[in-house]
Amino acid sequence: MSYAHLFKYIIIGDVGVGKSCLLLQFTDKRFQPLHDPTIDTEFQIWDTPGEDRFRSITRSYYDEVDGALLVYDITRCSYDDLQFNHLASWLRDVKRLAKDNMTIMLVGNKCDLSQRRAVSYEEGRKFANEHGLIFVEASEKTAQNVEEGFVQTTGVIYKKIQDGVF
Repeated sequence: MSYAHLFKYIIIGDVGVGKSCLLLQFTDKRFQPLHDPTIDTEFQIWDTPGEDRFRSITRSYYDEVDGALLVYDITRCSYDDLQFNHLASWLRDVKRLAKDNMTIMLVGNKCDLSQRRAVSYEEGRKFANEHGLIFVEASEKTAQNVEEGFVQTTGVIYKKIQDGVF
């Protein structure tokens, strides 16, 4: 099959934030709540494990990708707590090892569990704005904003191609 453009993505974030579930919802339109730690390539979207022991493997993918989805769980921690420190660490890795103009979307996952929310929409938006990221809250369970996140990121990458950035 011939393509005008082939976009490669990586999904990164801590263990248990729903990276594999987001990918499964996007590719297969289904939700599966339990997963073993994954390292998988599907449709040129690399689903990576969030465990520290796999971090060096995950880093090896960065220079090959056009876009990244940096995922956190809205029901865990708070803006000033550990989870956002981990996001900053993931983001440092991406910016250090990936293409200069890679498009990154911050995904606040599990928004269907808003009654258990620990991170507000505004806190997620603030982190994204501070770091120049696209932002969306999504639910891997209900599919809310899952496809929209990938489509919006793809649109930004495509615009960069048209503008000669890539």
